[in-house]
Amino acid sequence: MVDKFRDPMLTPREVARHLVIPPTTVYHWLSEKANGAPLVHHVAPEKRGRPSVPFVAVVEAYVLRSLRSLGLSMPKIKDAAAEVRRVIDSPYALATHKITTDGVDVFVHYADDDLARAGDNQRPFRDVIEGYLRYIEWDVEDGFASSLRLRQYPDVAPVVLDPRFGWGAPIVRSAKVPVKTVVDLWRAGESFTDVAYEYGLTTEQVEAICRVYDGAA
Repeated sequence: MVDKFRDPMLTPREVARHLVIPPTTVYHWLSEKANGAPLVHHVAPEKRGRPSVPFVAVVEAYVLRSLRSLGLSMPKIKDAAAEVRRVIDSPYALATHKITTDGVDVFVHYADDDLARAGDNQRPFRDVIEGYLRYIEWDVEDGFASSLRLRQYPDVAPVVLDPRFGWGAPIVRSAKVPVKTVVDLWRAGESFTDVAYEYGLTTEQVEAICRVYDGAA
């Protein structure tokens, strides 16, 4: 059984690619601390270049990414992360379900007045951050994240990171098949329809997955 706290799942560059943020940002977060613990947790890789980021840390990075995308400065992100850990009393607070309640309150508190409305200046900051957190699924037993849906893939074809499947590779949620497997078959010359038949997907799903993957490659 995968230990989502300690088993390395992704490299920092893979985290950056899946969360659509610069690799330098991920490396910076891995080196910073908040409330005495790493801002984003990591473990020692087996050897240089091997995975060092466990699943809960991917979720931590995703939560920080949501704050970054809304314009919070790095000092405020660190302060908010430290406060969330104090309030929830866990070094892994950014990856627990309590982040959706107590955590959101802390984030709103640390947001400047000019961030009270984010993006198009119409949606309240709270609604935007809650929208990001809806992409996380939670384990009902331990309260920590169990899977993370990748926002760049459309609703018609949800793609997730789930430590129970694919060992860190993004998978199509409905079919539990790695996205790369679907894309590789299409790149080998199979039609969207034939790939869909092979994996129990719809043609629309396969086309959406391949288009997003190709655009991010």
